[in-house]
Amino acid sequence: MSIYSVVQKSQLEGADRLDAQYYQPEYLEIMKTLVDLGICKKLEDISKSLESFGAYALTSNIVWRDEGIPFLEANNIKDGIISYEGVRYIDDNVDKILRKSKVSEGQVLLSMSGSVGNAAVASSVPAKLNSNQDIVKITTESKISPYYLAAFLNSKYGKMQVLRLPVGSVQQHIFLWQTKSILVPVFSQEIQSQIEGLYKSSLKELENSAACYEQAEDLLLGELELKDFQIPEDLSYIVNYSDAEKVDRVDADYFQPKYDELISKINNQNAKSLLEVVQNVPARFVPKPDESYKYVELANINSSVGVVDGYSEVLGKEAPSRARRLLKTGDVLVSSIQGSLGKTALVDTDQNGSLASTGFFQLRSSEILSEVLLVFAKSIILQWQLERECAGTILSAVPQESLKRLIIPILPRSTQQKIADLVKKSHEARKKSKEQLDEAKRKVEEMIEKGGE
Repeated sequence: MSIYSVVQKSQLEGADRLDAQYYQPEYLEIMKTLVDLGICKKLEDISKSLESFGAYALTSNIVWRDEGIPFLEANNIKDGIISYEGVRYIDDNVDKILRKSKVSEGQVLLSMSGSVGNAAVASSVPAKLNSNQDIVKITTESKISPYYLAAFLNSKYGKMQVLRLPVGSVQQHIFLWQTKSILVPVFSQEIQSQIEGLYKSSLKELENSAACYEQAEDLLLGELELKDFQIPEDLSYIVNYSDAEKVDRVDADYFQPKYDELISKINNQNAKSLLEVVQNVPARFVPKPDESYKYVELANINSSVGVVDGYSEVLGKEAPSRARRLLKTGDVLVSSIQGSLGKTALVDTDQNGSLASTGFFQLRSSEILSEVLLVFAKSIILQWQLERECAGTILSAVPQESLKRLIIPILPRSTQQKIADLVKKSHEARKKSKEQLDEAKRKVEEMIEKGGE
């Protein structure tokens, strides 16, 4: 079936855009609906400022820190929230140099590259926060709620306007000047307040989710006397040749004393071999060619509280060769790739029957509750052991056979249940947060489709 649209020369928006992509029927329909609404204004007309400090020359010389002032990039702007997962840090000196790109509380942040068009409100952000040149920082006029604006930009009527803007054949990107003409319906203060209430409630649930998960991890580590467990980095240490021979490793990193200290602590807590109590499900599933599957990969894992945050739809015959894991509710996915070991998540009922990449370990246990296994996998208990086992020169990863060297403590069932209940509360709060964000966007769309009544 052919899909096309006929555009009059008088309808062309200047000579800069003559490409068919820009004039797709769905884009034209969105614009017509907004124009017919009669209450839209350009983004620049409802904003005190739109800023994007394009300091490419300055940012290329940044020395990144392990901690300090978060430096947001476009991939940190999700659909409605700011994610600090994987964020990089700068120090005060760099923050002063990049003073024009500082983020202020209440601004709306809009991504201009990568996942173009994602928007979020800078709500309850750190006292100092900075960002790169791929994020538009929007300070709204007093009559425009930033929460309403972010909800609109994430709705189909906002996002479709942004998605038609990107230019470039390789890296899709939009420019600050392009965002100024985005049309925004200016609804009454009452309607904006309703949408703002939903958005803020969503963010509150997100905070509850993080707090519950933190309690779960604190309870687990507290039971094992590992809370705030730290070991000073030794500049030198001596290893017996027989110890190196056992693991067929001679690299210094493997024998860091911190690993032995951790394992010694775990061994005092009714520990067992990981594979004695946990099954590493083999990746042997072969997708049916004409069947459609949800496919989960590393990018879909939100490791903040251990959830799967998305997927792609694929036919079995088009699935990547690494899509060989068939997921079951309660499985715990753990990345095997160095640098992404923290990408760990619990498979929910929504992902039951989905495919996953062979880049994960797929853990399943009848002796350890799934939620508890998740917390083990995300904490230093398994993270340090996995980190230790990484091998390889080009793409360092954890070999499957090294899992037999990992150990895990077995907690009483009553303690496990307390931890599991907190994780469940965390995941339920996160799900509720997403539902409320979706409701805020849906309410915006309904108001537009009803003609603003």
